[in-house]
Amino acid sequence: MPREVREQQMLDAATAGFARHGYQSASMDDIAEAAGVSKPLVYLYLKSKEELFLACIKREAAGLLEAVREGTLERNAPADRQLWNGLCAFFAHTYAHPDGTAVLFRARTQGEPFAAEVEGMRVQMTALVTELLAQSARAAECEAGRPAEREVTGLAHALVGAAESLAEWGIGRAGEDPPSAKETAATLMNFCWVGLGDLMNGARWRPGQ
Repeated sequence: MPREVREQQMLDAATAGFARHGYQSASMDDIAEAAGVSKPLVYLYLKSKEELFLACIKREAAGLLEAVREGTLERNAPADRQLWNGLCAFFAHTYAHPDGTAVLFRARTQGEPFAAEVEGMRVQMTALVTELLAQSARAAECEAGRPAEREVTGLAHALVGAAESLAEWGIGRAGEDPPSAKETAATLMNFCWVGLGDLMNGARWRPGQ
């Protein structure tokens, strides 16, 4: 079997193991057995448990980023349509890869270098959303009321955080009545875009009003 194929089998088994048991409790023996290989072969390919976990994080982060980027390729579409497409792609990918998503969520609390890898993905995701919101601000008719660059960046961070939280909530309902990717994307759009649309056109909420 080609090394690339065998390595992907190991990463599949490891991702499932880390998602189920966490980094500390996942067993290299169990991962090797699930992959259908010997434990020495896992170490030969991926050196250590830390390297194996890091490889899982990198693969899952790259897959999620690629899915969202592909979802926002309709560059001539209005910003709300691009954001909707991106959110649909985000939730479709996370719901289709619950183990990979769980690994990304777990990695945030496991210290370096794991948390740094996830943060790198979030930086790229936030930059993509920031650009979508900036496009909308530039296209707004109300010049004087457009949000400042820092405000747009803050809104992008809020959206990314909300999307991650909703994905975690949706995956957690897998044994009940799980929402669809489009249903979850619509929940977030209904929560944010009505207010964002007003903001882009100069409307502001102010304390005491």
